[in-house]
Amino acid sequence: MAGRPRGVDDVVILRAAAEVIGRVGPAGFTLAAVAGEVGLVPGTLVQRFGSKRGLLLALADRSVADADELPARLRPEHPSALAALVALQVGWAAPMATPESFANHLAFLCTDLTDPQLYERALAVHRAQRGAVEALLTEAVHAGELLGGTDVPALAGTVQAITAGAGLTWALERDGTLPERLRRELDAVLAPHVPPRHDHGLEES
Repeated sequence: MAGRPRGVDDVVILRAAAEVIGRVGPAGFTLAAVAGEVGLVPGTLVQRFGSKRGLLLALADRSVADADELPARLRPEHPSALAALVALQVGWAAPMATPESFANHLAFLCTDLTDPQLYERALAVHRAQRGAVEALLTEAVHAGELLGGTDVPALAGTVQAITAGAGLTWALERDGTLPERLRRELDAVLAPHVPPRHDHGLEES
């Protein structure tokens, strides 16, 4: 694009924006804070994204793309569908590694729920994640990792609800790490659907 400053890719800027969100929350999120994170001036971000809102919309679009792309990247790294499922939930939660960053991302989600354009994108992320969870659970049923006849759509909804609730509970209790908490809660919710004597491989993730 003519006149566009070069040197820092948009993906790098959006990654930095996500890191700033986790560190300072809605109140401290500014173009200047993001620009400083990547060694640019705020005017460069205005040229690329138009405004702080434009940057947030671009970040939301990137989140939708990540929700679509992460399952395909992670699946080959794990020997079982259930191990991949747990790794996927841990991967999606990776930006919220501390209770403070969890709180800041949650505050932004609350903003998304009241803004029609941001809500549309947040819902798209949610639906992409649901689709990925259902696909892995279906694969697990076919592979014998889960009992035949498992209600996959219902279990997928429970997995999403447990994942969201585990994050909030962990942020309140502050016991161990978020990945540890997610693995423990997912193990508990999946265990009743695992055939006897079948090692569902959650520890492998």
